[in-house]
Amino acid sequence: MALAPDNQRKSFGKGEVLQAAPPAPLTEISNCLEKIKVGWKKEGYLAALWHDWSKIAGSKLAANCRPISLKRGVLIIGASHPQWRQALIYNRSRLLASLKAGGHKIKELRIQQHHLTENKKIESEFNIWERHPSRVDVHGVNTCNTCGSPAPAGEINLWGKCGFCRRKCLEGHQGPSL
Repeated sequence: MALAPDNQRKSFGKGEVLQAAPPAPLTEISNCLEKIKVGWKKEGYLAALWHDWSKIAGSKLAANCRPISLKRGVLIIGASHPQWRQALIYNRSRLLASLKAGGHKIKELRIQQHHLTENKKIESEFNIWERHPSRVDVHGVNTCNTCGSPAPAGEINLWGKCGFCRRKCLEGHQGPSL
C-alpha cells in the first residue's frame, strides 16, 4: 500500500487523517486564452481567422470581406460588393501568403459574393425594464377593464386589460390541450 504525500497527511490523535490534495497553481485567464488561440491555429479553426482577420487582410478589406468557411484547408471568403470581390481576386496570392505567414494552414482561397449582415445592437436589460408596461412606478396604476382590479397603467394601455386577464385570454386561444 502506498503512502500519501506529507502535505496530504495530518496527525489526528494516535493516527493520521488524509486530506485533499492542494489545488493546482492558478494561471492567469489571459494565459489560458493565449493557449486556446494557439490551438485554434494548429487545428485550423475559423475562429483563429476571425481573430486575426483585420491584421491579415488590412482594415479596409477586413471591413468589407470576411472569412465564411474553412474546410480541409480551403478558405471561402465573402465580399460585400463586386468591387471588393474583384480586389480579393487580384490580391489572392498576397492574401494567401499573409495567411500562411500568420500560421494558418490554408491551401486554397475561394472568393464569393456575400452580403454582410450588420449585427443588431442588443438592448440592455436595464433599458428594457425602464419602459416595461408592468412598471407601476413608471406608468402608474389604473383599473383593469375586464376584472376591475388595480393594474399597471402600461398593461392597460398596451392590451386594454391587466396582465392576468391577458394571460387568460391567450390561454383560451391556444386550442384543445391533450
